[in-house]
Amino acid sequence: MPITTKYLFLVSMDVEPEKEALFNEVYDEEHVPLLLKVDGVSAVTRLTSEPLVVSMAGKQQTIVAEGEPKFLAMYEIDSPDVLVSDAWADAVEQGRWPEMVRPYTSNRRHVLRKVIA
Repeated sequence: MPITTKYLFLVSMDVEPEKEALFNEVYDEEHVPLLLKVDGVSAVTRLTSEPLVVSMAGKQQTIVAEGEPKFLAMYEIDSPDVLVSDAWADAVEQGRWPEMVRPYTSNRRHVLRKVIA
């Protein structure tokens, strides 16, 4: 599906292996639905890392992205202002995320990208 907003907010992280099932449950069933209710959030796509083999320079190469977090969520947002809105601030602190999931995450990265094409 094509991106329809002008900005992407990318959030990536690792989670302790014994908490992965809870992480995925809470992310899918609570965290994402709450954030989709925030004005200016159009879509959320979750991704996970996969092994990468690519043909380059006439041969297949295995590429290891060392240090990259395993999980990534891509939030399609209308404006950077969404991220500092009261609605966003309230949504990220609801449900089980703050107490039962966030403490077990690490290697967190937050990146804002402006769509240029």
